[in-house]
Amino acid sequence: MARRPLPRILSTGSAQIARSRELARTAADSATDVLHPLITMTRGLRRLASAGRRKWAEAPKDRRGPLLFLVASVVLVVALVPYGPLLAVISLMAAAAWQGRDRRPSEPEGPDESQTQRLQSLYEALVPYFSAAEDPAPLYTHGGEWEKAFPAYDFDGTGRITHLLISYPAYFADGEAEARARVEQLLHAKSGRGREYHFTWDEEGNQLTVTVLAPLPTDIAAQRFVTAPGETVLGFTDPTQVQRTLPLGYGDGQRDVPPVVWRTGIRSTEPHLLVMGQPGSGTSTLLRSIALQALQYGDVVIVEGGSTAEYACLTGRDGVLAVEGGLAGALASLEWAATETERRLIATNRARQAGRPSPDDTKRPLWILLDRPSAFTHLAAADGRKDPQSLLQVPLRHGRAANVTVVVADQFDSAEALSDPVRHHTRARVVLGPATPDQLEAFLGAPPHTTPAAQVPPGRGYARLGTGPVHRLQVPATPDPYDDATSEADRQAVLALLPARTTPADAETVPSEAEPEAVPSEAELPLSKAEPALSKAEPVLSKAEPVLSKAEPEAVAAEAP
Repeated sequence: MARRPLPRILSTGSAQIARSRELARTAADSATDVLHPLITMTRGLRRLASAGRRKWAEAPKDRRGPLLFLVASVVLVVALVPYGPLLAVISLMAAAAWQGRDRRPSEPEGPDESQTQRLQSLYEALVPYFSAAEDPAPLYTHGGEWEKAFPAYDFDGTGRITHLLISYPAYFADGEAEARARVEQLLHAKSGRGREYHFTWDEEGNQLTVTVLAPLPTDIAAQRFVTAPGETVLGFTDPTQVQRTLPLGYGDGQRDVPPVVWRTGIRSTEPHLLVMGQPGSGTSTLLRSIALQALQYGDVVIVEGGSTAEYACLTGRDGVLAVEGGLAGALASLEWAATETERRLIATNRARQAGRPSPDDTKRPLWILLDRPSAFTHLAAADGRKDPQSLLQVPLRHGRAANVTVVVADQFDSAEALSDPVRHHTRARVVLGPATPDQLEAFLGAPPHTTPAAQVPPGRGYARLGTGPVHRLQVPATPDPYDDATSEADRQAVLALLPARTTPADAETVPSEAEPEAVPSEAELPLSKAEPALSKAEPVLSKAEPVLSKAEPEAVAAEAP
C-alpha cells in the first residue's frame, strides 16, 4: 500500500511552531531585561506595604492615635518644605528598590578551595597517562593548570565529583582497551570509591566524560509488564542506555523505569539466553521471572539440576508442561522437546511447500528453562547415561524457526561443564553477582563501560544482547513464594502472576520408555526417521525462507514410513 503524504499543517507546521516559540521566548527575555527596574521597585513597594500593615497590626490600640498624628505631621512638613514631595518620592523609590532586590545568596563562581584541590590532584595523577616528552605544548604537565583539561565539572553536596569532562591530547591511544582501562581505574580510585562510574570516550573529539551512576532500584517487585508478545523483560537499567520506559507499580505509586527487553521468536537475532552467576546471585530469580512472563503466551518446560525445589510453585500450572528435578525426568523432558522441535519444523515446511500457513500447533511458543544443567552432567557420567545437554542441540540450532526458546542458567564454577552447542547458540548473555573484569569480558564478549559496584545485591549484574552494548541490570524481585524467608508482599506479588492450577501434563507430553508407542502419523515421525529430512533441509531451515530447495521434496518422500 502506497504511503500518503502528511497534511501540510503537520509536515510544515512543526517548524513554524518551534520558530514562533523561539521568538516568543526571546521577546519575553528582552521584556524582562527592560522592565527589570520596574519589577524590582514594584516588589519593594509591596514589601514596604506589607511591613507597614504588620507594624500597624502589632501596635497597641492606645498608641495608634499618636502614631497617626506623627505620620500626618511628617506628611505636612514634607509638603511645606521646598522640593519636599519630589525628595519624598525619590526616597520612597530608593527604599523600594533596596527592599525589592534579589536577596538570594549568589552562588560562588567556580569551585571552592576543597574542590579546586581535588581537581588539581586529579590533574596531577593524569599527567603520566596524557603527556609525552616530545610534545612541544603539553596539555598535562606537573604543576600545570587544570582549567584547560577539565572544561566541565559538577560536585555533590559532600564535595565529591558527580560529572567530569576531561580533554586529552590526540596522541593518546584511546583505541586500545588496556590504555583506557588504566585511565578508568585511576579515575575510579581518585574520584571516590564505593560508587559506580560510567565512562564515555569521544575518540573524535578527544574527550572523556565521567558520570556517577545512581544505584539501580532493588525494590521492583514481580508484576505484569506492559510488553508485546515475544518481548521479555530481563530487568531494568540506566535511563541513558535505552530509549524506552515501562510504567511500574511502586506500592501505591507508579514510576517509569527503563527496561532491558529481550525479543524472542522467529525474527529474533538472539533466540536463546545464557545466564551465569555465583551462588545466591539471583539466577533462579531471573528464570522464575522469565517463566511467569512466558506463560502469558506459551508453554514452559523446566529442568532443575540443583534439586532445591525452586520452581515448585509452577508445578501443575496451566501452560507448565513439566517441572523435572531428577536425571530420568530431565532426559525424558528434553528428549520430548527435541522431538517436538523436529515435528514443528517438518509441519511448517510441509505447510509452506503446499502454500498454506503454518499450523496453529507450531505457532505457540515453547520455552525450555534449565537451571544448573551441569549438575546432571556428573550424574549422567556416573550412571553411564546420556548427558541432558546433548539433547539441546536440536532446540538450540533450529529453535528460532520452530518458535522454541532455550534459557540456560548455571554458575561460574561449572562453566567448563557447559556443552559447545550451549556456548555457541546462546547469543544473549546475562551475568549476575560479583564477577571480575576478565570474567565479564570473556563471557559477554565486551567489557562494561562502568566500574563494578561495591555492594552487589541479589539480581544485580550486566546484560548484553548479541553484539549490542553492555547494560547494567537489576532483575525484578521474583522469589520463591513457598520460601519462609520471602516477605508477604513479594509472596503475594508472585502468587498473583501464577496461572491457574491444572492437571500436570507430564504423563501426556513426555511418555516414558516403558509405555507402548502408538503408530506415528506423518506429522509425528520418530527421531530416527526424521533425521534424514532434517539434515537435508537444514540450510533452508536456518535461513527460515518460505521457498524450499529442490532437495526438500526428496526429504519429504524419505520421511514417509
